[in-house]
Amino acid sequence: MFKPMDEANLKDLYEAFAVLQTPEEIAMFMQDLCTPQELVAIAQRYQIAKLLSEDYRYAEIVEKTGTSTATISRVNRSLSMVSSGGYAIVFDRLKKKKDEAAAE
Repeated sequence: MFKPMDEANLKDLYEAFAVLQTPEEIAMFMQDLCTPQELVAIAQRYQIAKLLSEDYRYAEIVEKTGTSTATISRVNRSLSMVSSGGYAIVFDRLKKKKDEAAAE
């Protein structure tokens, strides 16, 4: 799928994310790395994935996000068919963090 140089570049990028320690640091890095339009698109895809994982229907997601059903379908495919498990890790950890905060 990726060329060897692409794989090396991606690994390097992932390592860069791994050294960031706070949401603020990640925001600063993402703002330097991406155009405003790219950030909006990434954030929108993440929100779609989150809503799909919470069992929202396409029509509800269109209403909440203003995105097309084609985009929702692409995100849904990455959640269900070709997922590497990244969304599940994030959603599980965020839920655990929220549950721990509620228990305090």
